[in-house]
Amino acid sequence: MRVPAPQIRQQLVSVLSAWGMSPAHADTTAEMMLETDLRGVDSHGISMLPTYDREFRAGRLNMRPSFKTVREGPAFALIDADASLGHPVSVHAMNLAVDKCRASGVAVVSVVNSHHFGAAGCYSRIAADRGVIGMVTASTRGVTMVPTFGAEPVMGTNPLAFAAPARRNSPFELDMATTTVAAGKVKVYKLNHRPLPAGWVVDDKNQTVTDPEQAFGYVFDKPEGGITPLGGAREVGGHKGYGLAVMVHILGGALAGASFSPIRNRTQKPSDPHNIGHFFLAIDPRAFRAPGEFEDDLDQVIDTLHGAKRADPAQPVLVAGDPEMATRAERLRDGVPVPDDLMEQLRNVAKSANVPFVLGER
Repeated sequence: MRVPAPQIRQQLVSVLSAWGMSPAHADTTAEMMLETDLRGVDSHGISMLPTYDREFRAGRLNMRPSFKTVREGPAFALIDADASLGHPVSVHAMNLAVDKCRASGVAVVSVVNSHHFGAAGCYSRIAADRGVIGMVTASTRGVTMVPTFGAEPVMGTNPLAFAAPARRNSPFELDMATTTVAAGKVKVYKLNHRPLPAGWVVDDKNQTVTDPEQAFGYVFDKPEGGITPLGGAREVGGHKGYGLAVMVHILGGALAGASFSPIRNRTQKPSDPHNIGHFFLAIDPRAFRAPGEFEDDLDQVIDTLHGAKRADPAQPVLVAGDPEMATRAERLRDGVPVPDDLMEQLRNVAKSANVPFVLGER
């Protein structure tokens, strides 16, 4: 079923408000979650609401946080998110990094004691929309990635996002997991009862799993098996994805003092907050180039890539961000697809929150 974007936003705000979020934080969280769905990142938008509901009811989410600046200087800051959902603090942190880089050229803001924040690309785009380069990484809660030469999952999906502003073209926007696929994408395939592509998930014998129910079990329930690093097997570059995942955790987790996924599972109690960390880097091109020169050069790069000879005449060469923006335009026009299984879960969330269920209305 296709649901218009305003109805999704309305449903999100009503549930988040019922959980005790302030109006400002509920609006920000709903905006980031909706933006995630509009971009086609179905694993990280409204489909996360049932998970947030479980975390809230388990006492691991603080819906009335007071963000605390732990350390700060002209070009950096460390913010404690007070065990809150990650969307509001991440919008604040990215904007703070942009503000600081305007004066210093480059700035980094780290966040500790946070939670899931949706799609990393939504935050790097904030920087690009304000005319600077943005880079975002985050640690993760789940232990889903089987490292190169490993037999058990040790890392998370550890996202990396990067956005840069052009003048004529849309910003360059890279948003990726450092695994072959995000864990949430496996959930989406299960919700839609679709077999997974070979190579996404492996079992305890490192054999590929395509059945969506079995794959979901290896990723979310079982101690063995999981998702392959970006690239898959070592012979085709999986060790590079593994290395990127560790780099992302160093920046997003270790730098801020956030949990490392295996440490969480072995030393943290189930009732403890997740203590996820985020990393926000902002670079002002005007610190390095005359105003507009960087954007003009990036336009030339994007134009050259778009103009490359096509292998298939009907399929143009794209750059990062093109598919998401095309999906965004289509979903703003036609609505966001919500699978039947997810619709039922969302209906139950609304019922538990004692708010009207509006997603099924026409």
